Amino acid sequence: MANEQEDLIHLDQLNKNFGERRILNDISLNLGRGEIVGLIGPSGAGKSTMIKVMLGMEKASSGQALVLGKQMPDRHILGELGYMAQADALYDRLTARENLHFFAVMKGIPASEIIYQIDHVAQVVDLSQSLDQRVKNFSGGMKRRLSLAIALLGRPKLLILDEPTVGIDPALRRQIWHELSRLRDKGRGILVTTHVMDEAELTDRVALLLHGQIIAFDPPKKLEADYQVSTIEDVFLKAEQQEENEI
Repeated sequence: MANEQEDLIHLDQLNKNFGERRILNDISLNLGRGEIVGLIGPSGAGKSTMIKVMLGMEKASSGQALVLGKQMPDRHILGELGYMAQADALYDRLTARENLHFFAVMKGIPASEIIYQIDHVAQVVDLSQSLDQRVKNFSGGMKRRLSLAIALLGRPKLLILDEPTVGIDPALRRQIWHELSRLRDKGRGILVTTHVMDEAELTDRVALLLHGQIIAFDPPKKLEADYQVSTIEDVFLKAEQQEENEI
């Protein structure tokens, strides 16, 4: 894989404590251009904390976290990132189009491109017919789709997506993954956390996070061979059982 200078994400021996409790334990992970990395693990394993530390929203207790070669937070590279959090951060009183326009301006997208980009990302997440509705009238699934559309604005070099397909129907989920694969093939890097195990099969490498530690990080087929099972879901269940037996 790429070296530290070429990685879009480079985590090295990252630790995060909240008081006496260690949430992240010696995390090392990298993500290169043209790669989708899946991050899977049970609720409470530390996936969202790992992303927050990576983006400088939480301070690491020790270790190093570089994004696009920079220690975060660094406002100069925010325009090159697309981030979708677990919790939607939207302006309910505005329409979907107004939300997208606001975030496009914040990302520094040229005015001549904004209309085209809004139309494109709205089409990807199937919100074209709802752009002029106020977000306060959106369902939870529609809000997730709008949050993903915002993350896709600006052709970011790196997408960091925390549970992007929660509440989204299977047909649209397939369409979104088609777009993510297309972006990967154009050289973008994508980190995605998911509870949907068949989505993990679509990634280039999967990191399995348990009890704040990455216990496996390899392509899906290699993990399945190593654990002698046929699906990533079975990898997850078997690895979790092995961990519990060792505790």
